[in-house]
Order: sequence, then C-alpha cells, then structure tokens
Amino acid sequence: MKGGGNKKCLAYVAIFIVFQIIVITIFALTVLKIKGPKVRFQTVTASNFNSGSPSSPSFSADLVTKFAVKNTNFGHFKYPNSTVSILYDGQVIGSTDVPSQKAKARSTRRTDITISISSDKLTGTTNLTSAINAGVVNLTSESTLKGKVEIMKIIKKNKSGKMSCTMSLNLSTKAVENLMCK
Repeated sequence: MKGGGNKKCLAYVAIFIVFQIIVITIFALTVLKIKGPKVRFQTVTASNFNSGSPSSPSFSADLVTKFAVKNTNFGHFKYPNSTVSILYDGQVIGSTDVPSQKAKARSTRRTDITISISSDKLTGTTNLTSAINAGVVNLTSESTLKGKVEIMKIIKKNKSGKMSCTMSLNLSTKAVENLMCK
C-alpha cells in the first residue's frame, strides 16, 4: 500500500510540472514577445496655405498632424526626441521634432505636431510645375522612433518603429487627402 501512495504523489508532481511548463510557455510566447511600436499619422490637415501661380510654381503650408505611437506590448515604450520629415519627390520640404514620451502598455500615445512645409527647400529639377498645374501635390512622410520597451522593470529591450505615409495636398480645396500609412 505504501508503494501506491508514492506513485500517486509522483503522478501529481509530474502533472504539476507539465502544467507549469505549459503556463511558462504561454507566458513567454505572449507577454514576453516584444515588438516594435506602430507609428502613424492618424489625421493631417493643412493651415496657413499659400500657393504660387503656374508661372511661379510654389507652395507652403503648416501640416497639423495627430502623430500616434501604438504600443502592443505588455510593458511601456519610452522613446527620446525624434524627427518627422515631409518629402516631395524624395526631397525634404519640412521636418519637426517629436518630443520624447512614453507610450503605456497596450495603448496608443497621440501627440499633436505641426510641420511647416515649403517648396522653397527643393533643389534641382522636379516635376513641381506639372503637379501644381494638375492641382495636386503628392507628399510622403518618414520617421523612425527608437526607444526601449520595459516589462515589469526587469526586461528591457531596444525596439524601433518606422513610419511611411503618403498623402495628397489638393491645391484647390487646400486640404490633405488620401492619407495612407504603412
């Protein structure tokens, strides 16, 4: 009878160990799987808009944006100052700083940012004249946020999120249209 009790105890210990391995594996695959944040423009509007004439093609505006950092991790993502750039035809026509902040665990941090853009910053030959004559100027935006994800004040990992958005600046309505971020 004594041997049967030992076998039962060993069976319980084995079941407990298997259960703990399953719990630890699920924990490691979900909570400890650290990803980079998703960085996007949620909205973009134009203010202080000015455009030149077809004989003197130019434009300038202030782009008022809602910059979003979506943190899908179970720990917070802290990032230092970064830069957002607006480009036309591959050339930077405006940039601004994104202040250092912290995106809490499993949440989205939204920041209002204003970026002044001007075609005066363009160098070399571009197709700006044809874009202004068509009434639509296609813009892109780029940014990289490098920061650190901290889980339970123990695990710290460097991660980064990249933003690449396209948008169209409609010269007749003075509005930003077709905002698409990846």
